[in-house]
Amino acid sequence: MPIRRLVSAVLIALSPLTAAAATDEELDTLYDALGIEELIEIVAEEGEGQGEELREQMFPDRGGAGWSSLVTAIYETGPLETAFRKEFDAALAETDVTPLLDFYADETGRKIVRLEADARRAIISDEVEEAAKTAYAKLLEEDTARADQLDAFVGVNDLIERNVAGALNSSLAFYRGLGDGGGFEMGESDMLSEVWSREPEYRADTESWVYAYLTLAYDALEDDELAAYVDMAGTREGRDLNAALFAGFHGIFQDVGYRLGRAASTFMVGEDL
Repeated sequence: MPIRRLVSAVLIALSPLTAAAATDEELDTLYDALGIEELIEIVAEEGEGQGEELREQMFPDRGGAGWSSLVTAIYETGPLETAFRKEFDAALAETDVTPLLDFYADETGRKIVRLEADARRAIISDEVEEAAKTAYAKLLEEDTARADQLDAFVGVNDLIERNVAGALNSSLAFYRGLGDGGGFEMGESDMLSEVWSREPEYRADTESWVYAYLTLAYDALEDDELAAYVDMAGTREGRDLNAALFAGFHGIFQDVGYRLGRAASTFMVGEDL
């Protein structure tokens, strides 16, 4: 065997041993550094508002306090955190998270986490969301360099496709909940067809919201700070983290979607709580 092949074979054989798997303590530290607890609280706040919108669309003359109580229970943050953390830890179990811990311990990383949480909470407001969309449209016209950076961030994290997939799966889970609760009769193939028929709508909404949110969140970042964030996201560890975050949120959103469907079916078939 040529020496070059021998060395390559040895390196391949040893490579699994050189990557340090994440410890529980490291995952705890990373979880806290990312501000996941606060983010889940914000998601719950968003969800409770959307629950009221759902009631108005599906059974506007029913629900009241009973529906509000069910929605609040569905979005209870403790169980959501537990479910998220299970997926998050599993996805990062074999990842060396040291570079991630270093990034988020740095001033820029801490600044990014704070900006992201503040923007996520602010954009719950329809007025803020519309203003952010206007700001992004202005970026496209006047600051193409920053717009290109946002494109790079969206691309490296696959934000559009992953979010569209999450929306489709959550919607399907909602229909399954409705069906299982007796809210309507629809077979699995019909559910899939209905969900996929709305894919263009989900995609357009996702693209609009994502770019508005990122414009708002990173407005206070310098170009070099955003560039460093894009670079980190493109590393193996950054991609693993992104996958872990989506695994956690997709898991809880599918569960929430199903439970909302089951809860809504109660009121659709005429029972008020």
